Amino acid sequence: MRAGVAGGVLSTLAVAGAAGTAVAAEPVTQTIELPALTADLSAQVAASADVTQQAAADYELRAERDAAAAKAAKQAKADLAVAKEKAKAKAEAARKAAAERASRTADRATLTATTASSNVAAPSSGSVATVISFLKAQVGDAYVMGATGPNAWDCSGLVQAAFKQVGVDLPRVSQDQSMAGTPVALSDIQVGDILYWGGKGSAYHTGVYIGGGQYLDAANPSKGVVIQDLSGYPASGAVRVL
Repeated sequence: MRAGVAGGVLSTLAVAGAAGTAVAAEPVTQTIELPALTADLSAQVAASADVTQQAAADYELRAERDAAAAKAAKQAKADLAVAKEKAKAKAEAARKAAAERASRTADRATLTATTASSNVAAPSSGSVATVISFLKAQVGDAYVMGATGPNAWDCSGLVQAAFKQVGVDLPRVSQDQSMAGTPVALSDIQVGDILYWGGKGSAYHTGVYIGGGQYLDAANPSKGVVIQDLSGYPASGAVRVL
């Protein structure tokens, strides 16, 4: 009986030992499988990081594109406003130029009709003839501001010298010459009349009408003393001293 009990106990211990061995072996099996699980998890984490990074890059790109589009739209709006202002200014300049051309055309038409009715030849004798002869003798002389001859003149200096030849003492400057003598309408101008440009009493230029729609003056530094057509530069008014 003891032998039987002992055998049973030994069998039980053997079985328990085997079971213990089996239980002890299970963690080893799990330990071997852990690297494979860890590698999978790392791959998943890396993949998730890549997706997150790509999403962030896509968002940043969209934000940059949106900002660029907004900037372009703002610049386009500003450019459109500038273009509209330029177009408006250009249209206004064209309108003014057309109005000025129309005014000049009307003035020239009036002047043509005026000179046609008052186109008289320079007299062959008398005080006016002396004035015109003196003026024509100076054609080709230089224009110099403040000059009074004998080979260079400014506009009022030439007019003053011409009328001095016949004993008429005119003021020295254009403003005062425009106030001398008797005012004459441009429709009634005659040879020897003094023409002025600018306001009466504030004229900036003077010359002398010589007939045929022409006048003689010391024009400017580039032209000197010349004969010119009134149609190209209509006078503002006229006075008569002879």
